[in-house]
Amino acid sequence: MRGLFITLEGGDGAGKSTQIRNITRFFEERGLVVVHTREPGGTQISEKLRDILLDKSNSEMSPVTEMLIYAAARAQHVREFVMPALERGEVVICDRFVDSSIAYQAYGRELGSMVAEVNRHATGGLDPDITFWLDIDPEAGRARASKAGDLDRLELEKLDFHYRVYEGYRKIAEADPERVRRVDASRSVDEIRDDIYVHLQRLCEEKGI
Repeated sequence: MRGLFITLEGGDGAGKSTQIRNITRFFEERGLVVVHTREPGGTQISEKLRDILLDKSNSEMSPVTEMLIYAAARAQHVREFVMPALERGEVVICDRFVDSSIAYQAYGRELGSMVAEVNRHATGGLDPDITFWLDIDPEAGRARASKAGDLDRLELEKLDFHYRVYEGYRKIAEADPERVRRVDASRSVDEIRDDIYVHLQRLCEEKGI
């Protein structure tokens, strides 16, 4: 049986890492093998590209260059890590996927439809079984991220950029409500977890898990 592919999306400070741990626990308690990964990253090559993308010294990087490097990292990640794990029947939980590129490059960088087309080739058409968008106001999210540590190149972008990203996520969720589940990330960790677990239980029932 093909495994499950679950992605988490959201702006800075949304709490994705905490909920990845909770989702991992949900499936491990059911006896399933779970792997978690991140984008950009997840493989040796993709992690090197991540360093380039997030390095604050690369402030002159053009939006198109940024988009293409993200897609290159994703192509390697899908072929080397994600697809083999799914073929082994594992549950793959990924911190960010194509929706991030649509939100950050198509909307944040205002590159439009080319982003989806490039990423269609990068992923080979792979879509998550379910995506959780942890919805938090960009200003509140940035405040959380600032407390957590040093900000990377994208996190340092001006607030209007992050509001365009937020609008991108909102439109993605509206366009694909069967896959993308909006979760109010302004609440407590336990409330967010319980909301996610309801959706995961339904997914398991649908898949016969």
